[in-house]
Amino acid sequence: MTTAHPPFGAPFPERAPTPAPADPDPAAGAAARRTAAGRPRWERPAYAGLLLATAVLLLWNLGASGYANSFYSAAVQAGSESWKAFFFGSSDAGNSITVDKPPAALWPMMLSVRAFGLGSWQILVPQALMGVATTAVLYAAVRRQFGPAAALLSGAAFALTPVAALMFRFNNPDALLTLLLTVTVYCVLRALDGARTGWLVAAGAAVGLGFLAKTLQAFVILPPLALLYAVCAPTRLRRRLGQLLLAGAAMVVTGGWWVAVVELWPASSRPYIGGSQHNSFLELTFGYNGLGRLNGNETGSVGGGPGLRGGGWGETGVDRLFSGTVGGQISWLLPAALVLLVAGLVVTWRAGRAADCLQSMARAAFLAWGGCLLITAVVFSWMQGIFHEYYTVALAPFVAALVGMGVAVLWEERGGAAAALTLSGTLALTAVWSFVLLGRSSGYLPWLRWTVLAAGLLAAAVLPFASRRGRGVLLGAAALGLGAALAGPFAYCLTTISAGHTGSIVTAGPAVAGGRGGPGGMRFGPGGEGVRGGLPGLPGGGPGGGAAQGAPQGGPQGGRGGAGAAQGFPQGAWPGPGQAGGAAGRSGTGRGARGGAGGLLDGPRVSAGAKAALRADADRYTWAAAAIGSQNAAGYQLASGRPVMPIGGFNGSDPSPTLEQFKAYVKAGKIHWFIAQGGRPGAQGRPGGSAGTAVESWVKATFKEVTADGAGFYDLTAPSAGTS
Repeated sequence: MTTAHPPFGAPFPERAPTPAPADPDPAAGAAARRTAAGRPRWERPAYAGLLLATAVLLLWNLGASGYANSFYSAAVQAGSESWKAFFFGSSDAGNSITVDKPPAALWPMMLSVRAFGLGSWQILVPQALMGVATTAVLYAAVRRQFGPAAALLSGAAFALTPVAALMFRFNNPDALLTLLLTVTVYCVLRALDGARTGWLVAAGAAVGLGFLAKTLQAFVILPPLALLYAVCAPTRLRRRLGQLLLAGAAMVVTGGWWVAVVELWPASSRPYIGGSQHNSFLELTFGYNGLGRLNGNETGSVGGGPGLRGGGWGETGVDRLFSGTVGGQISWLLPAALVLLVAGLVVTWRAGRAADCLQSMARAAFLAWGGCLLITAVVFSWMQGIFHEYYTVALAPFVAALVGMGVAVLWEERGGAAAALTLSGTLALTAVWSFVLLGRSSGYLPWLRWTVLAAGLLAAAVLPFASRRGRGVLLGAAALGLGAALAGPFAYCLTTISAGHTGSIVTAGPAVAGGRGGPGGMRFGPGGEGVRGGLPGLPGGGPGGGAAQGAPQGGPQGGRGGAGAAQGFPQGAWPGPGQAGGAAGRSGTGRGARGGAGGLLDGPRVSAGAKAALRADADRYTWAAAAIGSQNAAGYQLASGRPVMPIGGFNGSDPSPTLEQFKAYVKAGKIHWFIAQGGRPGAQGRPGGSAGTAVESWVKATFKEVTADGAGFYDLTAPSAGTS
């Protein structure tokens, strides 16, 4: 028997499935179980419980990560002290250079630190709250057409996505971007329900704000959503196109006002645009952060340039999101989401085509979430530029929505053999894939791997026949299957939240040997066996544990963890001591090499003597010190609380400042110390470029070195004898 679906724009009702002989009437007593507003009595407590559980997951042990990515934490500190640094997203309060992204993702953290002081919780709590907000928006979007049960499943699937549990506890821009992508889809679906201009304009504004979080990545989902509205909105074509133009205008205004101010501001009185080679935000947008990510030609990147195209940042291809370390971040429910997308479209298309192209908002939801999933997955799978595992958090709401919606549709249709077998097969596929993912980390909870497989296959075998055995058997099989599907990612989430994560490149869950998600596959530097903390019974996994214990030196926890699992280096670039891989080595503490500069991907450990030197007479200078590379500078800045100039920006390759500019700053008495790198500038795994090399060479030839607990300091106010 075919279930009739509602007309376009009507809510997707909660209906009883096709009755089976042994099934009691599921509608019996429904009125008694509903509130006056028509909601099930259990919905609001369940929804509150979902949000509370998400908050607990994201806030638990949050301070273990210390300053997390010190590159962004230093900018947060600067913005909390200088409104100019706040506006531009400067790395230091002296406003020498910006981070290599727009500043919108930093603004909530800057305001939090300005209000409550500098610390790990003050920086990371806004990120965690964004995760709770994303869960709430996703719930609202799914519930409108598929009911509260589907919405709860989607919310839980999202919250238990390992990469989401990681990135909403970290201070990279991906948290705000993911929230805004979810808001965008929600607003488009509201706009489709009656061709409402206001909601479409709100969607455009959300995309514009997303651009100010992570530039062009916010635009990836535009093609499927714009096409969906242009073809399927229930109004005449001319009005549809006019509404899209208004939404585009809102996007340009919300995303472009800051760009216009920056481009029109005199370059001499604003910070240098980090990540660009010519002090231009437009160059940054369309180069290093734009087309360069697609074709691999990222001028100024540590792995940029045509010599590394197509392999410098990992193998590309259709299986990239399922392979190595990447698979454990996002792909637990990805096969199920793809199957359920097809199934949902088949079920919702059976009623035929109406004049407005779609006959139900349920079909529109599958097209919206599915289109966003597919286009983002294609971009991630074949992009030849910088690609890190944590980027995949942008897929999490799309996967979760499709899982909740697809299960709801097939559950309603389960009286038919095709729907029942599809639901059962999807569950079996998910159990087998979880078995594969859990086996990628040697020694990681082997009992869970086999339990998930057995429980999932058992539930899949029972589901097609459970309706005939009674409601208790049906619900029991469903609960067993749901538990099996979510057990693997839940374990990964617990492992993730039990340890601190620091540095520029981080991964969720245990370490995975042989992964190819990072550039050139998993690589280990000296001392690559990372040390992980963990809840009892949740080992960190194999070599190179994805997150070392502790926090950056000078942060709330005192110790410094490694920068992820020694991943994220282009082929041939090996981490050195005090950097990712080498930092969290065999010591058993998760701490890096003592003293000295940090590296490209994580900040240095800063000794008490170095902090004292930086703080001495610091108020007399614009910058207490200068260091090559943003992570090096960030470690000293966060430890001392004084501005430190990052020469060359993140990669150390930006021409800021030039040697002549640096000499002028020194002559004017604006910089107290220069902090030398450990090793030659520009060495593999260490930041540095022509500008940094020239500055360091001049400083070493002109000023005398003063050692502060093993770190090489040069007093720029006291030239060596015989120099000027």
